[in-house]
Amino acid sequence: MKIELNKTTALKKKPADETQLQFGRIFTDHMFIMEYEESRGWHSPRIQPFGDITLSPAAMVLHYSQEIFEGLKAYRRPDGEIQLFRPKENFKRLNVSAERSVIPNIDVDFALKALCELIRIDEDWVPRSEGASLYLRPYIIATDPFLGVRPSNKYLFMIIMSPVGAYYPNGLNPVSIAVEEEYVRAIKGGMGFAKAGGNYAASLMGQKKAQSEGYEQVLWLDGVERKYIEEVGSMNVFLIVENSNGRAGELEVITPELSGSILPGITRMSVIELCRKWGLKVTERKISADEVFQLYDTGKLKEIFGTGTAVAISPVGTLKKSGRVITINDGKIGEVSQKLYSTLTGIQYGKIPDDMGWTKAIRGL
Repeated sequence: MKIELNKTTALKKKPADETQLQFGRIFTDHMFIMEYEESRGWHSPRIQPFGDITLSPAAMVLHYSQEIFEGLKAYRRPDGEIQLFRPKENFKRLNVSAERSVIPNIDVDFALKALCELIRIDEDWVPRSEGASLYLRPYIIATDPFLGVRPSNKYLFMIIMSPVGAYYPNGLNPVSIAVEEEYVRAIKGGMGFAKAGGNYAASLMGQKKAQSEGYEQVLWLDGVERKYIEEVGSMNVFLIVENSNGRAGELEVITPELSGSILPGITRMSVIELCRKWGLKVTERKISADEVFQLYDTGKLKEIFGTGTAVAISPVGTLKKSGRVITINDGKIGEVSQKLYSTLTGIQYGKIPDDMGWTKAIRGL
């Protein structure tokens, strides 16, 4: 399919100070749209000026939440080139979410082509400041004007872009997290592994509760036994512990296994691959919140950190459960967390060699 281009005649004013960029507040000049109808498949791909879209009040996305999305970033290298980090993995995951949501798959290569063309048109929006990037949001919504519970016959696939600074204003300063023991985000067999809007709606009450208690994020437990840690609202979670079965001082990286209720993060996958490359033992398994506190009490818990596209690596400084609060690594970023952050962001921004083959320059795609 050929992508139709309709460029804006009124360019927006770009932020004067990129160091003050907030996450997801402003958007670039253009967006990508492609339509789906059951009788035609995906059709009419186009890049057009960023602006409002028209939906019927009966559009199925508004009533039955048939909607999925992705999140990735474009980074400006020191030589000025713009590159992406493992972009095909995001579009592959979008299709996994689509299958669970009974949404027609998209062609991964075509979606990546469309994304790159959109970035090239708005490339001046890719920030040049340290730690800033262009956040990319591909998403699909059901647009069939119908009231009735069934898959839609019509969809829109869109990509919008937003220049962003650091996700957390405090940067790499460790965040505070509260274990949520009242509400449930997802269960195995549900939508937890998909990147669907409903998952985030389900997390809002727990997030609001945690913030009202002075915590920045919430750590969710499994929805059945309500004891095993799963993920933070916007991140997968990792522990660095002293491996009791290995040599004294040997470290082990532990992260909750993908049980069907946890989002399989691209950054999570990358962290696992890096740690194994460095010779660290990585274990994906169930780990209870009580075990986390036991590891702390025995001195074996060295670090906790979260991973995600928005945050990259986010160290955890304090953790609360059932009224008890623990401080991890004296509230400072740990050695492994720091190494992972420096390596990941170094690769993403083209400051260190990418010997993993993860980055793709947009001019070559």
